[in-house]
Amino acid sequence: MKPDIIYEDDFLIAINKPSGLLSIPDREGKEISSKQILQSNYKEIFTVHRLDKGTSGVIVFAKDENTHKQLSQLFETHGTEKIYNGLVQGTPFPAHEKIEAAIMQHPSGNNKMVISAKGKPSLTEYNVFENFKRFSWVQFKIYTGRTHQIRIHAQYIGNSIVCDELYGDGKPVYLSSLKRKYNLSKKDEAENPILQRLALHSASLKFSLNNKEYFFEAPLPKDLKALLQQLRKINPA
Repeated sequence: MKPDIIYEDDFLIAINKPSGLLSIPDREGKEISSKQILQSNYKEIFTVHRLDKGTSGVIVFAKDENTHKQLSQLFETHGTEKIYNGLVQGTPFPAHEKIEAAIMQHPSGNNKMVISAKGKPSLTEYNVFENFKRFSWVQFKIYTGRTHQIRIHAQYIGNSIVCDELYGDGKPVYLSSLKRKYNLSKKDEAENPILQRLALHSASLKFSLNNKEYFFEAPLPKDLKALLQQLRKINPA
């Protein structure tokens, strides 16, 4: 897996990270990350923010210390506009709402987050784009950047992100579960899932830096696009 470069200049580089690729090296260091791939081609790469391993889409890295400092400040002071798209279980109600629920590290230290009054203020706005009976296609706008924010806020309102192993059932989506009349191909011994990764995509990122407006978009990956096509055909609301 390699990230596609969306944009770069002398100060920063924006990539479209595929699902399954780490943003930055983990503690064990067993898996390659987006940052390491970029470091093999550039002298210096600085981490500004990150996406979960399962999340695809736009992520930005700085090329120098000053840009890193400026961008980090923008992210910390909510000077960016971050839009995500995701497929959730069920149908959120109402169709448009803001979720304001503080988030903190789970006391067990198991890499999970938890909603708690003791946590950091967290604000997510969502807008339901399409309903598919069992699932809904939703746009998320995050005003804060807490770890797993969208995932835990989606769980909080009872509509976990599809295929989320931490905050949902983690079950893959199969065509047989969507189609009443489904026949396995004679060539296949077992059915392959349409989707078996976190159904969350960082669609766009916008900010202003050094009197310049930056706006990056990442096209929807093939797996999410294919699932949406099937849902629109088979399971319209």
